[in-house]
Amino acid sequence: MKALQLEIPQVFRSPAPAVPEAEMQQRLANIRREMVKAKIDVIVLTDKKNVDYFTDYQELSWDHKARPIFAAISLADFALFGSLGEARTVELRPRIFEPVYYSGYLDESVTAVADWIKGKTDTSPRHIAVDYGQDMFGRGSLGLIEELSSLDAQGRVKSAADAIWKVRLTKSRFEAEINRVAYEIVDTAFRQTIKNAYIGMTEYELYYLMQAQTYLNGAESAEPIAMLFSRGDFAYARTAKERTLEEGHYVWTDFRATYGGYPADCNRIARAGEPADWEIRTYGAVRSLTLDLAGQIRPGMTCSEVYKLSDQMWRDANLGTVYSAVSRIGHGGGMDVTEPPSLSAADATIIEPGMVLHIEPKLERDGAVFQFEEVVFVTESGVEFLSTLSPEALPVIR
Repeated sequence: MKALQLEIPQVFRSPAPAVPEAEMQQRLANIRREMVKAKIDVIVLTDKKNVDYFTDYQELSWDHKARPIFAAISLADFALFGSLGEARTVELRPRIFEPVYYSGYLDESVTAVADWIKGKTDTSPRHIAVDYGQDMFGRGSLGLIEELSSLDAQGRVKSAADAIWKVRLTKSRFEAEINRVAYEIVDTAFRQTIKNAYIGMTEYELYYLMQAQTYLNGAESAEPIAMLFSRGDFAYARTAKERTLEEGHYVWTDFRATYGGYPADCNRIARAGEPADWEIRTYGAVRSLTLDLAGQIRPGMTCSEVYKLSDQMWRDANLGTVYSAVSRIGHGGGMDVTEPPSLSAADATIIEPGMVLHIEPKLERDGAVFQFEEVVFVTESGVEFLSTLSPEALPVIR
């Protein structure tokens, strides 16, 4: 068995800085603008990423389901709701929100939110929204929905997802640079770890090694990742098991590590044993097409136009049938692993400066898999790559 070695940094990476107050204020101004357009008086935030985005309160409280964290934004006020135990953490530094503390558990937190809404809004009809919707998994509570509905003018809360995505869809330069660090962390971990890989090791061994190296490189969190050894039977959602690495296997990974709350969603591949000439050519062709496609994205294009361009480039390259178990060749990114928009034939969203887009057409051929998830930040004139480019030559485990 080959000795496995982690690379311990001489100087550990510092935690991500707090979001500048001016940016936090701009986020509030942006969501209030959308609330006015959508005729919403109060938005209640229950999804961790939404709470993180608008409060920058990225603490350990989410580990405790019994005492939930909520936030609420009205057209004039902004509050974060937490149990009494949050007080010391909240007061460690100035906050953009008003803290509201409750004594108890879920029922008491719901009462605190409802009382705050009643106290911060007048007696005119209230229109309340909650962050349940497409690409948002808010913390569920029937009690919360029933209480908010009783306060709503129509007796039924609506989704705040559209209004929130209109704000979160475009990222600031600060967000882009934080995200860039996350990609640096995982890309370095991949290169460091693949050097340790050997024929005969198990998936879970390489998985543990890569996750550990990711943390050592400065990740705040590293959600479970895909770590597959396969020759044609790729099941991309499968967790790492006891399969051993054999000659001809392809290693396929998809990262999730975060820095500053921003996950580094990108995939990498490697081959066990020397590749055939056709594999080397195909690797180069799919990588080149992916980079070329990413480089042609411009503000003002629609997502469907990018998809159409990709389809034409793919057919011109005569690569075979693109992987089609998903209906898109890319997606948006930010504080969530996947965000709107979708680079699909059906998505007419106009690409704007500040969007972060993931470009990842995939090819399965003769037991091999070729995919290069490249991530770009859209600027006024084109794009910048946030992710370190995938290796120019196919990584080989010998």
